[in-house]
Amino acid sequence: MQSMLDIIHLLKQYGIYIYTKDRIGDLNLMEDEIKELYKSKFMDTKDFQMALLILRQEEQRLKIENQ
Repeated sequence: MQSMLDIIHLLKQYGIYIYTKDRIGDLNLMEDEIKELYKSKFMDTKDFQMALLILRQEEQRLKIENQ
């Protein structure tokens, strides 16, 4: 897990498609879905932590851009 694209592909593997036209909202929904996949034991700890880190970094980047 190294990029947003990896996260999107992971979610697509499970039939999860997220697009609401609100990029930060999309990131929050992705985070919720990642947490559910982890709770359901579909992800290992390392991938889970990396996915959360990537999502949160992307959210911070978008917030800085929108200022």
